[in-house]
Amino acid sequence: RIFVLGIGFFTLCFLMTSLGGQFSAKRLGDSPFTIRTEVMGALESRGVLRRMSDMLEMLMKRMDILARLENSTDFHKGDEARFPLDRFQPAAGLMERIQAIAQNVSDIAIKVDQILRNSLLNGKVMEGRRDQCEVPRDPKYPDCAGKVEWMRARWTSDPCYAFFGVDGTECSFLIYLSEVEWFCPPLPWRNRTVAVPSPPPPPRAQAAFRRDLARLLELIGTGKESLSFMKKRIRHLAQQWLRAARRLEQKLVGRQHDKKHILIHIGFLTEESGDVFSPRVLKGGPLGEMVQWADILAALFVLGHSLRVTVSLKELQSHLGVPPGRGNCPLTSPLPFDLIYTDYHGLQQMKQHMGLSFKKYRCRVRVIDTFGTEPAYNHEEYATLRGYRTNWGYWNLQPAQFMTMFPHTPDNSFMGFVSEELNQTERQLIKANKVSSMAVVYGKEASIWKGKEKFLAILNKYMEIHGTVYYETQRPPEVPAFVKNHGLLPQHEFQQLLRKAKLFIGFGFPYEGPAPLEAIANGCVFLQARFNPPHSSLNHEFFRGKPTSREATGTAVFQVSSQHPYAEDFIGKPHVWTVDYNNSEEFEAAIKTIMRTQVDPYLPYEYTCEGMLERIHAYIQHQDFCTTPSLPPSPKTKSPAMQSPPSPLALSPNATHLVWSPSAGRAPQAWPPVASLQAWVSEPQHTCTETCRRRGLVCEPTFFRFLNKEEVFLQLSIACDSTEYEMNHLYPAVAENVRECYLQKEPLLFSCAGYNTKYRRLCPCRDFRQGQVALCRDCL
Repeated sequence: RIFVLGIGFFTLCFLMTSLGGQFSAKRLGDSPFTIRTEVMGALESRGVLRRMSDMLEMLMKRMDILARLENSTDFHKGDEARFPLDRFQPAAGLMERIQAIAQNVSDIAIKVDQILRNSLLNGKVMEGRRDQCEVPRDPKYPDCAGKVEWMRARWTSDPCYAFFGVDGTECSFLIYLSEVEWFCPPLPWRNRTVAVPSPPPPPRAQAAFRRDLARLLELIGTGKESLSFMKKRIRHLAQQWLRAARRLEQKLVGRQHDKKHILIHIGFLTEESGDVFSPRVLKGGPLGEMVQWADILAALFVLGHSLRVTVSLKELQSHLGVPPGRGNCPLTSPLPFDLIYTDYHGLQQMKQHMGLSFKKYRCRVRVIDTFGTEPAYNHEEYATLRGYRTNWGYWNLQPAQFMTMFPHTPDNSFMGFVSEELNQTERQLIKANKVSSMAVVYGKEASIWKGKEKFLAILNKYMEIHGTVYYETQRPPEVPAFVKNHGLLPQHEFQQLLRKAKLFIGFGFPYEGPAPLEAIANGCVFLQARFNPPHSSLNHEFFRGKPTSREATGTAVFQVSSQHPYAEDFIGKPHVWTVDYNNSEEFEAAIKTIMRTQVDPYLPYEYTCEGMLERIHAYIQHQDFCTTPSLPPSPKTKSPAMQSPPSPLALSPNATHLVWSPSAGRAPQAWPPVASLQAWVSEPQHTCTETCRRRGLVCEPTFFRFLNKEEVFLQLSIACDSTEYEMNHLYPAVAENVRECYLQKEPLLFSCAGYNTKYRRLCPCRDFRQGQVALCRDCL
C-alpha cells in the first residue's frame, strides 16, 4: 500500500512537471514565426490534459481502495507492528489535495482548449498568407530571388537563421531577407508601424580629461601575464600621462572634444588566436605590441572616452550583440560603439562573427598594425589581379584605418607609443653618471647573438659589453664569456642599465621595436646595421607576407634599409649611427667616434605622452571613414552638362607646384584642411613619400582626390595626348615619353607608396607640426 501510494504521488508530480514544461516551452506569441508550431501542437496539448485527468481519477480510486483496506485490518495493532498508525494520518489530507488538483486541471483544460481554438483560427489566417508568399520581382532588390534560393538550400547551415525565426517556409525566408537583412522588399501584410521621422540626435556629451587611472586598471582585468605587464606599465607612467593631459587640456580650451563609446578588443591575446605572447612575457619575448596597447588604453582613457576592453572571443560576441550560431547573420541590434580598436586577429574574429554587419560597421574599426598595410595590398580585387599576395591584406578598408607603431607610410595613420620622459634633474644625473666604455646589446633572445662573434670581439676591445638574454638554467652558448649577462630584467632595472651605458647596439633584429627610442631617451647612442642589399620579402623570411612595400617599385617588394628606419630617418646622428657591419674598419671607426661624442637624452615629441594624446585626440575628433567623399565622374561617363568646375588649385608664385587658391571660394570640409595642400610632380624613380620629404613636407593621401582631374595636368604644363581612368596604386601619373596621362579609378588605391621609372606621379603634400609628423600645423 505504501508502494502504491508512493507511485501515485510521484506520477502526479511527473505529470505536473511535464505539463508545466510543455507550457513553458511553448508560450504563445513568443515570436511571429512560432504560431504554426503552437497550432500544430494543439491536439497534443489536449491529449496531455485528458491523460492527466484520467490518471488523477484512477489515483483517487486506488486511494479509496487503500482507505477501505485500512479500516478493515488490524495491521496497526500488536506489539510487533513496524509502522505506527500516525504515519498514515496524512493520507486523508492527501486525498483532499488530489481532489482539488483534479478540479484545477479540469478548469485549466477548459481554458487551454479555448486558447487553442482561437490560435487555430488565427493560424489559419496566417497560414493562408504564408502560403501566398511569392518572391517579389522588384528592380530595387535585384538580389532577392538569388538570396531566397540560397536560403532554401542552406538555411539550416547556421542556427542563427532559426534564431531570427526562419523555419523553412517561403515566407520566413522573405521576412528574414527583408527585415533582418536588406535583400528583399518588405512584405505588405506584415504588421509594421509607420516610420516616423526621428528627432535629431541630442548633442554629444563632451569628454572630460580624467585624473585617476584606477578605473582603467579594473577595466583591463586579470588572468594573463600580458595584462599584468600592461597594468604595471600604465601604473609606472601614470603621473606622466596625467601631467600631459593637463597640458593638452590647456591647448584645447574652447574646442570640441566629443565623448566616444569605444571597444578595445586585443585579438592576439585571445585563446582562439593562440595567445602566444602571455607565456613569453616573463621569458624575454617580444613586448613591443603590449607596450603599444598599454599606451593606447591609457591615452583613450585619459582623454575621457567610455571604454570596454576584451581579450576573449566570448566577451567580444557579447559586447557586439552576436546572435547564436556560426556568424552568418547580422547583429541583433545596432552597434553600440562609435569606434573599435583591434588588431588583425580581432579583425578576423569580427568578420567571422558579425555577418553582414561587418561590412556595415567596418568604417568604425581602427586596426593596430605594427608594420602597416599599403593600398595595393588592401584592395582585394587589385591585389589578386596584380599578384600582391600577403597573409594579412585584402580587407578593403580605408588605408588610414590601419594604425602603425612608427610613421612608415603616410597611407596609414601613425599611432605610435610613448617613452618615458626625463625631467631636468634626471637628465643632468644621467650625463654625470654615463660610463663611456659601457655598451648594452639590443636582444633578449640567444638566437640574435648567433654569428656575431666578429662584431663582439671588436666591440670588446673598447667597451664592456652587457646583455639581457633570458635563460632558465644554463647560460646560452651564443653569448660569449666576456659579456656580462644580467638575464631578463624588469623594465625599471633595464632603464637603469641604459642610463649608465654609452652605447646601445643592435645586430639587425628585432626590427623597429620600442627599445632603441628608450635607449636614446636615456642618453645612449644607438648603433645599428645598414642592410645591403635591403631586406625584403625576396631575401628574408621575416618579411614574407607583410602587406607593405615601404619605398618599393611598382613590383611592390618590401624593403628595409636598416634595423630601425625611423631612428635612421627621423633622428639620425649624433644619436643614431647606421653603418655597414660587413666593413670591419667602418664598424670600428664608428665605435671610436661614438666613445668621444657627447649626447644629451633625446625623445621625439611624438613619442611623449602629450604627443600621443594630441595625435589620438585629433584622429578621434576628425577622422571619419563612414562618409568618404566620391570621385568625379570619369570622362567616359560625363555629359556636356556635367563639366567639372574650375580647379580650386593655382600655380605657386615660383611656378614649381600647385597650392590651394585663395580665390577658390569656400574651402571644402576636409581634414587635414586644404590650406596645407601642395601638389608636386615626382621624379620617375621617386615615390610620393620621398617627393614630399625632399621638400620638407609629408605626403597626404586624403588630398589625392583634388589632384585626380585632367585640368591639374594642364595647370602643371603637362601635355596629355590621352587620359585614361584605371585602377593603379601609382595613379594619378603621367608617362612623359608617350604623353599619356592616367587618373585613378578606385579611391581605395590612392597611395603615397610605390614608383615606376615609367611614370612621374602627381603627389599631394602638406606641412606638419614640429615634432608631430602625423598632424599638419592647423590639424589640432
